Amino acid sequence: MSTAILTTKQYIEEREGCYRIIGKRVSLDSIIYGFLAGQSPESIVQSFPILTLEEVYGTITFYLANRQAIDAYLSEGEELFETLRQQARESNSLLYQKLYTAQTSQS
Repeated sequence: MSTAILTTKQYIEEREGCYRIIGKRVSLDSIIYGFLAGQSPESIVQSFPILTLEEVYGTITFYLANRQAIDAYLSEGEELFETLRQQARESNSLLYQKLYTAQTSQS
């Protein structure tokens, strides 16, 4: 019986405050939001063909092993997005008014 040497792989790295799949430009957020919305790992791979099924499962495993910290990270990102969205609305109110008018006139 031969003995195989098994290694542990890492799939996630943190760069500049953002979690990404190692060697890819795909964020952990993209994968986890799909997973939380009920997408299977196979359908996530179809959405991100640059990723392997192994990388998607590795990302989900990382999330499940660090759920509390990653949920907090995702919440912070959502709060930041909402703050920036509100600032954009306030600083470009005329643009947003025009967009709203155009949208309602098509309905």
